[in-house]
Amino acid sequence: MKEIKEDIISVGANDAKRELFDELIPLPDGTSYNSYLIKGNEKTALIDTVDPTKKDILLNNLKEVQKIDYIVANHAEQDHSGTIPDILLKYPEAKVICNEKCKDMLIDLLHISEDKFIVVKDKEEISLGEKTLQFIFTPWVHWPETMVTYLKEDNILFSCDFFATHHATEDLEIKDKEAIYKSAKRYYAEIMMPFRQMINKNMEAIKNLRIDIIAPSHGPIHNEPSFITDAYKDWISEDVKNEVVLAYVSMHGSTKIMADHLRKSLEDKGISVKFFNLIGADIGELAMALVDVATIVIGSPTVLTGAHPNAIHAAALVNALKPKTRFLSIIGSFGWGGKMVDQLASLIPNLKVEVIPPVLIKGLPRKEDFKKLDELAEQILEKHKTI
Repeated sequence: MKEIKEDIISVGANDAKRELFDELIPLPDGTSYNSYLIKGNEKTALIDTVDPTKKDILLNNLKEVQKIDYIVANHAEQDHSGTIPDILLKYPEAKVICNEKCKDMLIDLLHISEDKFIVVKDKEEISLGEKTLQFIFTPWVHWPETMVTYLKEDNILFSCDFFATHHATEDLEIKDKEAIYKSAKRYYAEIMMPFRQMINKNMEAIKNLRIDIIAPSHGPIHNEPSFITDAYKDWISEDVKNEVVLAYVSMHGSTKIMADHLRKSLEDKGISVKFFNLIGADIGELAMALVDVATIVIGSPTVLTGAHPNAIHAAALVNALKPKTRFLSIIGSFGWGGKMVDQLASLIPNLKVEVIPPVLIKGLPRKEDFKKLDELAEQILEKHKTI
């Protein structure tokens, strides 16, 4: 428990040992589930709860709190909402404040009785006495029902997953900006990037608020809001960098030789290359690299006439994350034939990219194949000059 300002207390829980989120996303720095208690002179509100695995910490932090009138559910996902039933058992007079979509989800996910809800509309306000909560809808950050809560008198935005960071820390505020920036970019890449256009609209929805503090539901609070809002403006913009993500897998060495040669050729031309061997690659690192890269190249051998499963997974990941990448190409080798290139190309329908002709060779690369890779590097350079 730590006080943000008078009568505004962080009561959530750290989860430093959690290694995966949604059984999918690696958490190299763990995470936290932030919950905030706001005491007005008439009413008391709890902003979000914690993951059910950490409910005992939240309940212990609230042991001296005699009454909670409102539980604000900014988001129905269980890492924020999962302990609402336990809070309702402890404080049976409390009502859950959320929007209509969130209410429907919470009934389905947690079987909360319909009579426990207060449904609010966009920009609606509820008074706690001398403190006023305003609810601002921010759909698709990153579920359809998401909203943020603005504490008007104290200029605090309780943003839930918006501006969040998977980073477990005992510090309430940011101590290491570089580490938090990296964690925030990773969080954006893995969770928010597919909804980049909607996030742009939601940035507009909060731009006229005076915000002194952003209090997300993962990671430390932001006492310098521009640190994270400026980062988001950059990430959601249409700007890309003179960079190539080159992600490959190789079975017998041919595709690796091609990838190594293309990497050197690109770097010799002044293009930065983010290089990933898809065997054992951290998908979070790959996702981060995709945020503002101009070109993606996927390298794969041919396996039973198709692409290697790891290359298929990489293509599916890129398609799901929908980065603002401008160009894409494929390199690889085959032994007797197949449709590896066609298969990979079919896996990226969400990407609005120009496809640069692939380089597909038979067997171990020869002198003429290296020349084709150099020509591919030259084409990428010329494309980047048009950005």
